[in-house]
Amino acid sequence: MSEQASPKTEAAAEVVADCARCGKPLPLCVCDSVTPIQSRISLLILQHPQEQDRTLGTARLTALHFGANAVLKIGLSWPSLAKALGRPVNDPSRWAVLYLGSARVADLDTDAEIVAINRKGEVEPGQRAILSGIEGIVLLDGTWSQAKALWWRNAWMLKCQRVILGPKLPSRYGKLRKEPRGDGLSTIEAAALLLAGIDKRPDIAETLIGSFERMLARYREVQAEMPELAPKPKKKDYRRRKRA
Repeated sequence: MSEQASPKTEAAAEVVADCARCGKPLPLCVCDSVTPIQSRISLLILQHPQEQDRTLGTARLTALHFGANAVLKIGLSWPSLAKALGRPVNDPSRWAVLYLGSARVADLDTDAEIVAINRKGEVEPGQRAILSGIEGIVLLDGTWSQAKALWWRNAWMLKCQRVILGPKLPSRYGKLRKEPRGDGLSTIEAAALLLAGIDKRPDIAETLIGSFERMLARYREVQAEMPELAPKPKKKDYRRRKRA
C-alpha cells in the first residue's frame, strides 16, 4: 500500500507562479513597494541570456523604478546603441558603459567612486565635465565572463564613455552571492551609485537601495519555508590568470 504524499510535499512540488512585472516568483515579489523615479539620465540594461536569475537578480527590479526611461534587453549583441535602445541616439559618447574588466579604481590615482577611463584604462582628464554631460547609462547584467562577452560582442560600446566604480562598501548581497572582487555590485546597486553620483541625487540611491534591501529581506524570509526557490549554484566564473 503506497503512502500518500503529505500536503507539505504536494505544495513544494507545485510550480510557483512568477510576477508578470518583475519576473520573480510571487513569494519574492516586492513590486508593490516600487517607487517611481524621475531621472534626466536614461538607463539601458543589457542582460546576458544565461543570467536570468529569478530569485536574486535585480535587473528587472531596477528597470521598474524608471518606467519608460529604462530599457531592459536580453541577448548577446546588437548592431548599435540605437538598435539596443530602440530609439535614435544623437551622440553615443554621452552615454556611459559600466564595464570593470581588469580595471580597478584602487589602482588609479583617485579616490572617486565613479571614474571615467579611456581605452588604455587610464583616468580621463576633465572628470567632472565628462560625468555631468552623461545622458544615459548602459549596464551589463551577468557574471564577470558574461559581462566580458557582452562587452566584446558589441563594438559600438567603444563609442561610449567607459566608466568603472570604486564603491566604499561591498555589495549588500553578502553571503547570498559572492563576488570575485570587492568592487562587484548588483545591477541595482550599480545604478544607484551611478545615477545618484552623477546627478548629485542621493534620493535615487536611497530609493533603489531600499528596494534591494526589501528584496533581500523577503528572500531570507521565504528561503527556509520554500527551499525550491533557492537559486541553483552557478559554475565558477574563472578568469584567465597571467602565467608567472
